[in-house]
Amino acid sequence: MEKPKISRGVILLAAAAGLMLSTGRAAVKNVLFLISDDLKASVLGCYGDKLANTPNIDKLARNAVVFERAYCQGLACAPSRTSFMHSRYHGFKGRVNLGQHFRENGFYSARVGKIYHMRVPGDIIAGTDGLDIASSWTEKYNSPGLEAHTPGDYACLNLNIFTRELEGRQSTRMPHRMFVSVSYEGDGSDQPDHKTALKTIELLRKHRNKRFFLAAGFVRPHYPMVQPKKYFDLYPWKKMVLPKSVPNDLEDMPKLAITRSRSALNGIDQFPDNQKRMWSAYYASVTFMDEQVGRILDELDRLGLRDETAVVFTSDHGYHLGEHTFWQKSNLHEEVTRVPLIISLPGGVAGRNRSMVELVDLFPTLSAACGLKVPGELHGKSLLPVFSQPDAKVKESAISIHGGGISMRIKGWTYTRYKDGSEELYDMQEDPGQFHNLARSKEEKYTDALKKIRARFQGRVKSAGLKTSRLRQSP
Repeated sequence: MEKPKISRGVILLAAAAGLMLSTGRAAVKNVLFLISDDLKASVLGCYGDKLANTPNIDKLARNAVVFERAYCQGLACAPSRTSFMHSRYHGFKGRVNLGQHFRENGFYSARVGKIYHMRVPGDIIAGTDGLDIASSWTEKYNSPGLEAHTPGDYACLNLNIFTRELEGRQSTRMPHRMFVSVSYEGDGSDQPDHKTALKTIELLRKHRNKRFFLAAGFVRPHYPMVQPKKYFDLYPWKKMVLPKSVPNDLEDMPKLAITRSRSALNGIDQFPDNQKRMWSAYYASVTFMDEQVGRILDELDRLGLRDETAVVFTSDHGYHLGEHTFWQKSNLHEEVTRVPLIISLPGGVAGRNRSMVELVDLFPTLSAACGLKVPGELHGKSLLPVFSQPDAKVKESAISIHGGGISMRIKGWTYTRYKDGSEELYDMQEDPGQFHNLARSKEEKYTDALKKIRARFQGRVKSAGLKTSRLRQSP
């Protein structure tokens, strides 16, 4: 079994934290929970991207544990956020949610921006709560913005439309809103994420002397990708490199594995330059969001709160930007299931960990870190053992659920079964891009591997309490 990579500092500090917890004292006073929207792990500098300008998230990563194999359980905003806020797999709501648990244990609990699902751009333009759960918070604040209606250079890239006119722009519930960007002259202070950072800073100052659970939800890089021109300028579209393509890439994928949002259907296949512009706009959104993260973390340091505050940075799910000709989310491939997960415990813990972890693990991890009793109904497991023992195995696999399929990620492999019995199997060491579906291979080494992985899959989904009756197994 491959051993997780983790620094000696992690071991020593976490051992001390474990001692404090064993004596009934909370090792961590506060929690700052930061979540981005539609952010794929692979576009951050701390996850290996050489082009990304993400200095603030990268700085956090240098003083934190970076989980390299973290997976979401829902593949769209609403199911993912419901899942990790309740630490329950897809389709369930628990008796208690994460914010509520901290609030009921004496913490000031607040939300700024998008934590539970909000329609972007609909709820952002309206300044409404979306699917927020009021029991989670002592206070909550929305961060409205004009989104695609921001005056500036508008583009709808799959339709090859470029204009400064405000009329006719793709917006709420409109079919091409996913391909919209707006570049404009300004300082970004009118944008939702800037407002989220400003309010979060205000709450840190106001409640610094209390125990707090403070959740700040950013909406970028979720479409429409709106930010000042200077962020676009960091990523000239002509220099963008499109994802690797393979002839007949989709032929060995099951029908249910092929997303409806793909180049041949949405029209962007006609405009290769606009595919590059999508990458430019996405990177620009990521960098704008990163700057807001930095503003919050700088204030946390200025207030002297870092040494008593756990900081979490993650995303609800990943994203496709043309890989396999796919766009957006809502499918069970690695670019969507894998998310960034960075956890900083007080004291400057630093390391990288390659264990399989899931977003449902956040609730029990943060509860345990703060010395709270972990509710028994949670599906996730505390990740604290990983901090104290580099050989600790919290779990051997991660599962993701979407529509008619369930995917299981284990060391070296990804296996997915769909409701019609079709399957995907990828060798993630030899084929990390998932171009060759080995579930259809006749080679003995792969048929043997498939048989063993099927058995593991059946046991894993059963232990997770998921119904598998609709997931027929291929003959």
